Amino acid sequence: MPACGGLAIGAPAVQKPPAMLIINDLSLRIAGRLLLDHASLTLPTGTKAGLVGRNGTGKTTLFRAITGEFSSESGSISLPKNTRIGQVAQEAPGTEEPLIDIVLKADVERTALLAEEQATTDPNRIGEIHMRLADIDAHSAESRAATILAGLGFDDEAQRRPASSFSGGWRMRVALAAVLFSEPDLLLLDEPTNYLDLEGTLWLENYVGKYPHTVLLISHDRDLLNRAVNSIVHLDKQKLTFWRGGYDQFERQLAEQRELQEKGRVKQEHARKHLQSFVDRFRAKASKARQAQSRIKALEKMKPIAALVDDTVRPFSFPEPIKTVASPIVALSGVDVGYAPGKPILRKMTLRIDADDRIALLGANGNGKSTFAKLLAGRLKQETGTMTVAPGLKVAIFAQHQLDDLRPEENAYEHVRRLMPEAPESKVRARVAQFGLATAKMNTAAKDLSGGEKARLLMGLAAFDGPNLFILDEPTNHLDIDSRESLIHALNDFPGAVILISHDRHLLEATADRLWLVKEGTVSPYDGDLEDYKTLVTGVSGDRKERREAEKASKADRRREAAARRASAEPLAKEIRATEALMDRLRKRIDQIEDQLANPKLYERDPSGATQLAKERSEIGAQLARHEEKWLEMSAQYETATAE
Repeated sequence: MPACGGLAIGAPAVQKPPAMLIINDLSLRIAGRLLLDHASLTLPTGTKAGLVGRNGTGKTTLFRAITGEFSSESGSISLPKNTRIGQVAQEAPGTEEPLIDIVLKADVERTALLAEEQATTDPNRIGEIHMRLADIDAHSAESRAATILAGLGFDDEAQRRPASSFSGGWRMRVALAAVLFSEPDLLLLDEPTNYLDLEGTLWLENYVGKYPHTVLLISHDRDLLNRAVNSIVHLDKQKLTFWRGGYDQFERQLAEQRELQEKGRVKQEHARKHLQSFVDRFRAKASKARQAQSRIKALEKMKPIAALVDDTVRPFSFPEPIKTVASPIVALSGVDVGYAPGKPILRKMTLRIDADDRIALLGANGNGKSTFAKLLAGRLKQETGTMTVAPGLKVAIFAQHQLDDLRPEENAYEHVRRLMPEAPESKVRARVAQFGLATAKMNTAAKDLSGGEKARLLMGLAAFDGPNLFILDEPTNHLDIDSRESLIHALNDFPGAVILISHDRHLLEATADRLWLVKEGTVSPYDGDLEDYKTLVTGVSGDRKERREAEKASKADRRREAAARRASAEPLAKEIRATEALMDRLRKRIDQIEDQLANPKLYERDPSGATQLAKERSEIGAQLARHEEKWLEMSAQYETATAE
């Protein structure tokens, strides 16, 4: 915790000092890269703010600076005296202590008072300790700790088990529970939903919304930023900007501000040209010298308005299934599945998946969502019942743990080259570009890619062969908000079936039109919507009518509209595919001719033949250029026709 300067002026002595954060003229640099450049921010007491910005802009480094773990290059960070800062421990607890005891120990004052109570014999001090324990509501501590653990997915039995018996992801939940229980004055949360399921995320959303102190939350979860916080801190272009309201309001205001900025820049540019024209024309004329000098000063004082940099996120693109399969693509009847004979995880499943289904799997972690995904992907066999799969069905699966399956020393180009051993380099690189990876990243070793870039690479590899059924297990963990929106568009445009497991409610609402609940050892259709499910999980209902009126078209409508656009543009799509095939044939012929022309003996053995080949190479090159131009035009027409 950093040294905290300043006093809470005028505050009653019995009150804790407010956790107001003041960042003044702060500059942060890491590995030679400037992250913050003389940035300033005042975070009002009691604010619940979401810290947003593209991946790599320095959000986590700013947290480290606030806690004193990272030194600033210049500027200052100040908090009221004795402010308690809390953040989730980087290493999850793995001791033999029960979970409930780990969480209770997070209240350092209560733990110290209880220890002192056991050690002291001074009756006066014992009385003071009891009074203080009453003041901090120590008698309800175990109940509060148990409630937090329950909200994060631990039942009574699990709370009594040692931390060492849980996986790393579950232990991170314990670390989160501990910091929430300690109720710091300034709560710093860095992507807390990355190790939560949807149920835990819904609970956390409700908890943060009611938290009695100041919160600064790094998240790319749009719903969390709309519902749990009341302001947004935007880290962009090395500056910090404070905005009132949730994420949707911030996004709308930012777009309006940028539109005004661009209009102002254009207007200013016209004014500058007009002034400069006057100066250039009359600077040498004595009669106009004073006016020219006046305009030169005006130009010098006119601070240029920066042009907006196009930082549009690269789109995701998933290939269409090569072969269409008839519905149902998967049909289950009385299916049991598990990992050990006679011990099924999921039982008596009777379900049907159609060729264009969009299904979200609900249910707490540990209930069998991943087991069900493995069954559909053919990685597990059913024990009983029948599972009918459409002939020729291709299934792809993406899961976060598969990031470790990437070859760390190979770059994205080399990963794709393995799948296209005979293709020319240009075609391989074009395919990598469809993953949404920048050209500069194509030659970067997988181990040096960011989490989001690894996710893009793995997602592209998983869907490489054009699956009929695409299963995605927590696909958004490493993606920023704009990349998540891009993923939503790609999934809505994908013509095959999609199964989603995600804690990102916005992703589910924007893409899924069927909900299946994985609970109590089976999978069954869920009749409600996600707002109903939130009520079921948290017991708190939102204002559904207002939200539904605000959304002019349902997510299912959007999907149907996207499907209609694809259908209307299908003739054009077929012509594009035919042109691509022709271009491939022309490129192959060019490669063959160039191989022949590269042989010096050809010119000795058959000089006229070499001349003819060179002529053919030139003609085919011209044909290819014409077809490429046509392909570009048709592609632009297709994008326009299928755009929302």
